[in-house]
Amino acid sequence: MEQETQLFLAELLTGDGGVANLIDADFTFVNRRLAEHYGVPGIQGQQMRKVMLPPDSPRGGLLTQASIHKITANGTSTSPIPRGNFVLDNLLGKPAPPPPPGVGAIEPDTRGTTTIREQLDAHRSNTICASCHRTIDPPGFALESFDPIGGFRTSYRVSAGTTQAGDPSIPAPYTEGAPVDATGVTSRGDAFAGIEDYKRLLLSQDLDQVARHLTAEFFVYATGAEIEFADRDDVERIVAALADQGYPVRMMLHEVVKSDLFRRQ
Repeated sequence: MEQETQLFLAELLTGDGGVANLIDADFTFVNRRLAEHYGVPGIQGQQMRKVMLPPDSPRGGLLTQASIHKITANGTSTSPIPRGNFVLDNLLGKPAPPPPPGVGAIEPDTRGTTTIREQLDAHRSNTICASCHRTIDPPGFALESFDPIGGFRTSYRVSAGTTQAGDPSIPAPYTEGAPVDATGVTSRGDAFAGIEDYKRLLLSQDLDQVARHLTAEFFVYATGAEIEFADRDDVERIVAALADQGYPVRMMLHEVVKSDLFRRQ
């Protein structure tokens, strides 16, 4: 999973792919085991290689890679909150503010009596919480179709209690729970029916912001310093210069290296 993301990002640099590929792409990198996990047929061997995704695959882009799903889940269950925060912080560069003091964490109900969406609906009844969750929850809901290790799912799994297998008893196999609801409404008021719809909204409305954030992150990595107010002109200049070309990633990196901001740090 980790190699897939590393090879994918390296391909954008070496192939000068556009920033839009971070949101949606028609290729990825898999070996046999990862291809089976993704439902991509015809892949043999353990060597990672670039493959074109089937037209009906839910994969494509950074947000559908299992490495992202794994690091935004707790190992057994998922929550839209960490996944939504990941999208806001790492893809859009607009992190949500920290929760107010005294606000408890929301843990998915593994017994299946309530869904995470139902718990969040109750949580958003608090006016203070609702203002942030209008932004955090939608990208998290879009990613709910992926389980804690990145498998595509249409329903949640729930605990079936324990089964007697001598002494002591052991957990029984999980059973199928409530259907996954990956629909949502963005903070702008645009409805989406799942991850594919959500990616289309990102491409149509937020591509420039993704490019702006990636440019800023290149500067942060290159200079070792956070972007200050006075540095924003350098970022905006690069974003404006590459807009008509689809924000090629390697060209973006070249522009960063040629900039005054990089050379004077």
